[in-house]
Amino acid sequence: MGLVSFTISHVLLVNQVSNIRHFSCSVHICCLRHFVKHLLLIKELDGMKEITPNNTNITNSSKLMQQRKRKADALGYDLNLATSSGGETAEKGGDGPQRRLWVKDRSKDWWDKYNSADCPDDEFRKAFQMGKQTFDTICDELNASVAKENTMLRDAVPVKQRVAVCIYRLATGESLRLVSKKFGLGISTCHKLVLEVCSAIKDVLMPKYLQWPNHESMSVISDEFQTLSGIPNVVGSMHTTHIPIIAPKVNVAAYFNKRLTDKKQKTCYSVTIQGVVNANGVFTDVLGC
Repeated sequence: MGLVSFTISHVLLVNQVSNIRHFSCSVHICCLRHFVKHLLLIKELDGMKEITPNNTNITNSSKLMQQRKRKADALGYDLNLATSSGGETAEKGGDGPQRRLWVKDRSKDWWDKYNSADCPDDEFRKAFQMGKQTFDTICDELNASVAKENTMLRDAVPVKQRVAVCIYRLATGESLRLVSKKFGLGISTCHKLVLEVCSAIKDVLMPKYLQWPNHESMSVISDEFQTLSGIPNVVGSMHTTHIPIIAPKVNVAAYFNKRLTDKKQKTCYSVTIQGVVNANGVFTDVLGC
């Protein structure tokens, strides 16, 4: 009954969207047929959890699973079943139902190209706005904070790929949809990775590398600035800029950017960021408001 109710609800939803957007009858029927085809396949695959390694018809069961997997591949999905070293289907807890997971098959060719040792450093820098050595250093520093363990259902996203998703998103500002296509991950997964890695950067890297100089280092920085500019007693170079943001739900007027609004001819909001660097261009302080 749950499957029937879900089917009816989906058909009603499709009808509503069809009336709003004036879909043609042929397109509507095609969408409905494709959806029902998915449901029938899922219903058929539900019967697979009755198959166990102790089944006397293990040969026929294997053939049946292969046929059903081919149907799933034809619809653009990959049915991953956890298997033991002997090739038999693994079960949860030994006696429980089989564990299985639907994973959409996505291409990772773009990321594999840049993750390769043969990728030129200049090309890597153009994509991620940093060299391969800097990227590897960040991965090593954040490894303990962002690494996840593999499960019986799937392998965890590697640390390098996790960090690369966040760095690429921050460096290019591309939408999560485009980022997900390049890295072969889901949109929600990419969004989660960006938040996790940003949090790890704040907790791990900022206290270690973003430090206001002490009395001894101030003297060194002052000498370096004087060598560069001829101006004595300089301990930092400061700059302030605006970072565009989506309008917050609370206190919206405080983030309104009139200058950016007049320039782009649409309402814009931003936050102010102030940064201080030493004579080598290394940040020593960042403040946002």
